[in-house]
Amino acid sequence: MGVSRRNGANRGWTVVAAGLGLNLAMGVLFAWSLIGRALAEPVSGGGFGWSRTAATLPYTMAIACFALVMVPAGRWQDRFGPRRVATAGAALCGAGLLVAGLGRPDAPAAILLGFGVLSGAGIGLGYASATPAAVKWFGPERKGLITGIVVSGFGLAPVYLAPLTEFLLAGRGIAGAFRALGILFLAIGGISARFLVNPPAARMPVPASPLHPSAGGLPAEADGTWRQMIRTPRFASLYLQFVAAATAGLMIIGHAARIVAVQSSGTIPAGFLFVGWLALFNAGGRVVGGFLSDRLGRYRTTVAVFMAQAAVLFFFDRFTTGPGLGLGIALAGFNYGACLSLFPATASDRWGTKNLGANYGILFTAWGIGGVIGPLLAGRIADAAGSYGPAFRAAGTMMLVAALLAAGTRFPRPLRLKE
Repeated sequence: MGVSRRNGANRGWTVVAAGLGLNLAMGVLFAWSLIGRALAEPVSGGGFGWSRTAATLPYTMAIACFALVMVPAGRWQDRFGPRRVATAGAALCGAGLLVAGLGRPDAPAAILLGFGVLSGAGIGLGYASATPAAVKWFGPERKGLITGIVVSGFGLAPVYLAPLTEFLLAGRGIAGAFRALGILFLAIGGISARFLVNPPAARMPVPASPLHPSAGGLPAEADGTWRQMIRTPRFASLYLQFVAAATAGLMIIGHAARIVAVQSSGTIPAGFLFVGWLALFNAGGRVVGGFLSDRLGRYRTTVAVFMAQAAVLFFFDRFTTGPGLGLGIALAGFNYGACLSLFPATASDRWGTKNLGANYGILFTAWGIGGVIGPLLAGRIADAAGSYGPAFRAAGTMMLVAALLAAGTRFPRPLRLKE
């Protein structure tokens, strides 16, 4: 029995590592601030001469497709297994980047279709497969930590993607950078997807006791379907909280390099360093946030993270120096990352793991809404006013509302397995 448990645990950690690797590839989405900055540069300087709003559109489309595909992708991976769905996602993401490499300054369709639609959909397929598969190998007392580790790959990706993308843009131009990234992620994503498997039914962790009905939602072991989930008041509250968190975080992530340039008045040219810096704290927030929520409870951790993010956003336009921008970006990235481990862990707490792919896929559409609102709002305000300040304050207000919603629905501590 001891050997069997040990082998099962080792297999579970292999799935966690595979999910982490897949998300490291799928995280190409968060290198967009560098590509978007290049697209907005004059044609004479190697760019495409697009406006800030136009340069944000492929990124916004990718976020929307990512979120929309998460809904069927979650159901597919629950039904057909994570390996097949993740492999299809890796292939689609890589192919989309290759198609985007056909784009030209006066012909945006290839980038909109390739990056915005194909890669966005591929990212959704991959992301939907990684976390549910890993969580199913472990008990409830580790949901936050395991979720945080897997999704940290998505946030950590820009640490290597930022300098790599900057290097490719300088040496190969925008089209060449897209093609090189496409080939790279076809390989990384395809290899990682092969190791994503669900545990045998006999190894599925079973909670020691159901959640008290007064907590809202369904007992964890009831494995509620998405239809049952969306009828609960807790789901509506979580959904609005997720929209606010995504709006705030993706506003910063999608414009990080440009924010540094604008708020430093062009005195800090190495914006890609801040993209990588943001990614470190984004990834760290996912792991630390998940770990703390296992220990302190989802409710306390969620409210604290929302309040901290609101405070950062209200002061963000005052960060104009290198150290100040570094601090602001680090805090915003950490808080956003923590949210990305809290929401799937909370969904698993409330509605079980059997249908987690489909359930979290539905909840994740809130991220897509925030991803459309945040970057476009920031781009339009920056184009019109020359400052991101009003957009930051609007997002900060949304985070305060989200904190109030979270405070009104206490999240119970995760369940413990019987020894």
